[in-house]
Amino acid sequence: MSEEREAATMPELPASVRHLVIGAGVHGLSTAWHLARSGEEVLCIDKAGVGAGASGIACGVIRNNYFQPAMQELMAECVEIWESDPEALHYHPSGYVALGPASQEPDLVEVFDRQQAIGYSSELRTGERAVREHMRGLYPDWRAEGLSVCLHEHRGGFAFNRESMLGLAAKARAAGARIAEGVEVTGFDDDGAGAVTAVETSAGRVEVEQVVVAVGPWIPRLWEMLGLPARIDVRSADGSVEPGVSMWTYWYLQEGEVELAPSTLDTALGGEGPVLHVDSDRPLIDDDARPVTDEPWGIYVKPDRASVQGGAQPLPVGDEIGLEPYPSGTVEPGFPDLWCAALSHCLGRFTDCRGSYRQVRSGGAGAFTADNFPVFDYMRPNVFVAADSNHGYKMIAVGREIARVLGGEHSTLLHPFRFERFATGDLHPVSHSPYPWS
Repeated sequence: MSEEREAATMPELPASVRHLVIGAGVHGLSTAWHLARSGEEVLCIDKAGVGAGASGIACGVIRNNYFQPAMQELMAECVEIWESDPEALHYHPSGYVALGPASQEPDLVEVFDRQQAIGYSSELRTGERAVREHMRGLYPDWRAEGLSVCLHEHRGGFAFNRESMLGLAAKARAAGARIAEGVEVTGFDDDGAGAVTAVETSAGRVEVEQVVVAVGPWIPRLWEMLGLPARIDVRSADGSVEPGVSMWTYWYLQEGEVELAPSTLDTALGGEGPVLHVDSDRPLIDDDARPVTDEPWGIYVKPDRASVQGGAQPLPVGDEIGLEPYPSGTVEPGFPDLWCAALSHCLGRFTDCRGSYRQVRSGGAGAFTADNFPVFDYMRPNVFVAADSNHGYKMIAVGREIARVLGGEHSTLLHPFRFERFATGDLHPVSHSPYPWS
């Protein structure tokens, strides 16, 4: 492409704007939408386009199965926004079921108790017999053994990723926000005291009053541009300090599909089945009686547009990963065998599903913070950072809270995710789940 053609297709940006949001994924679009709804001038830019990164290929699960009180309270608000316009956001309120062995029973009981305290509709079953009866009421061919706890959230479910981001962008534009695609940030100008006065982009310089950085797994790049630390000291609740912890670590989310009708997951009660998340410590064998693993394993599964989609334990990558183009569809060689064997272990309808497995553009890389939980905070006097640590897609209410903070309000929902928690030891509790984000 010639320089003349590039110039002709480059969006024309205003010389200045009150609020500049960087990133057109769920956090950026939600922030732009809520700022515009309150009458604020806002421009949202993205180096590629709406939903071009992690939000656009996310599995799309919406749940409130979190051991951390702060995550539960925030997620309850997120679910309300998904429920507010399911058609525009392509949201399916099918519910969410988490099942686990005895080691996870105390955690899920605690999660259930807090859900009841905040009015979040769910039911709990404990003991292998009660769990099996509940699941066979939904799926008569349920056959997983050794699961002694079941938390069935009647709210939550899933949304179609790309379509939901386009719907959210439409809401932002209708409220008055401007979205400029194909614009990459190349630098920040500041006033010498830390406040950013202008953002340099591939389409020119834009003077700003406030900036929101919401770029998903690309956050380490902009974090570095802003002169923020690559390594930090992390204080634990007992006062001990772990020095020089990497601020960012990448994990690769392993996901795939089996080419079966979405109705495969319909329940005996009729209609769309809930998202299923199963953690098990039982040895796993495939349908030909070959051992797959004798280590604890976990999967999640949901209906997709024309198939059944899900994933298993994430793959650790390290402090750096190539993000151009955004990676997806890469899994360990043994993942398809494990995931399909686990599906068959749980439900008879998935017997011999391995032949229907296909690898699609899903999963992808996530940048996790030093404690695997989000950072939502001002990192410069006028730069608010939404670093979601791969919790992002479902957390659609974060943008509403950011808009409130930018307007001078205090957000009790975002306060537990402030950056200073690493220095003060005010960290989030850790569950017994094998997933680093749970």
